[in-house]
Amino acid sequence: MDLLDDLAARGLIHDTTDRTALAARLAQGPMSLYVGFDPTADSLHVGHLVGQLFLRRFQLAGHRPFPLAGGATGMVGDPSGRSDERNLLDLETLRHNVSRIELQLQRLLDFSPGPNQARLVNNADWTEPVRLLDFLRDVGKFVTVNQMLAKESVKSRLDSDNGLSFTEFSYSLLQANDFRHLYEHEGVELQAGGSDQWGNIVAGVDLIRRGLSKSAHAMTHPLVTKADGSKFGKSVDGAVWLDPDKTSPYQFRQFWVQVDDSMVGRYLQMFSLASMEEIGAVLADHEAAPERRVAQRALASELTRLVHGDDAESAAAQAATVLFGGDPTMASADALAAVAREVPSSERPAASLDDLLTTLVDIGLATSNGDARRTLQQRGYRANGVQLDENAQLSAIAPLHNQYLLLRKGKANHHLIKIS
Repeated sequence: MDLLDDLAARGLIHDTTDRTALAARLAQGPMSLYVGFDPTADSLHVGHLVGQLFLRRFQLAGHRPFPLAGGATGMVGDPSGRSDERNLLDLETLRHNVSRIELQLQRLLDFSPGPNQARLVNNADWTEPVRLLDFLRDVGKFVTVNQMLAKESVKSRLDSDNGLSFTEFSYSLLQANDFRHLYEHEGVELQAGGSDQWGNIVAGVDLIRRGLSKSAHAMTHPLVTKADGSKFGKSVDGAVWLDPDKTSPYQFRQFWVQVDDSMVGRYLQMFSLASMEEIGAVLADHEAAPERRVAQRALASELTRLVHGDDAESAAAQAATVLFGGDPTMASADALAAVAREVPSSERPAASLDDLLTTLVDIGLATSNGDARRTLQQRGYRANGVQLDENAQLSAIAPLHNQYLLLRKGKANHHLIKIS
């Protein structure tokens, strides 16, 4: 299947300028494209993954991707999809955010030397040196106010109580200039992005046509939405970050394992690099036994490997097995380190483990010695998979990897002790 047909089959094409012309250009040979990511936080989130994987799909097809970190546009703030103005970040915070997301942008693409080598760019490099009067003459004169007012992101804000500042109004000019710069200096012919970026992207196509008398291409993909129709973002209650310090690989993997059956087919098509035939086979297996969550596990495994690497995915998968009742003695040291991030943990000297009742109370798996004794009588505790009774000695249980005791009360309450 050719690239555009594959993107269409996955539901990844929302808008294009001239699809026939773009198909003809792709048929001629490799081309360069870019997708921009503004550093509004110090990490990208799962909503950005489609754009990153868009670049990956083109690179795998032989084209050259330019992931762009918005060191300049991030200072202004994109009004698209917002009902009020963003809080402007100070320069130190912005530069920190750029440095963090640059690392994440490098994760999914191939930067090794070659004809389709990925290249990371920062629009601050060519925007900061430009003087205001030069920008107005070289960019502003090619864009009419009528064009800018016609953008949906502008119209919706002008009609709102909050209005639209001149700062935000100028955002599309900055993004248009990015496309013009990359076209002129790097030969980038295609800009892609989320569907909410359509107005900003075609502004760049128009600037290239008017200012350079050249033709360029634009394409957008649908925004990723949850089962309730809301889009993924960085709100406190819905953020799934790509930074492992903000969303651990275990939490990241479990997010995909737990997605709704109604959405898993859509997510596989949008995110997976597997062929449509392979995805179809996975979904057929899933339909035969939905309770096994075959599709969710396939999606979770692939995306965790892509974002965090093979070792982190393996540790996260083993940690999930342990926390959902599997044999902890089969878990790797990395898996137990992952468990330590997800459950209450403590470090205790070996000598302190001799008093079982006190230990259970101290680590929060019992409210009192009496509570601990009753639960022991009911065989409600395990340590490293071994069922405990009133006569059990924790010091007699072989520590996992010579340092860990994983205690479990019932099915879901855990505490990991690292023996010092």
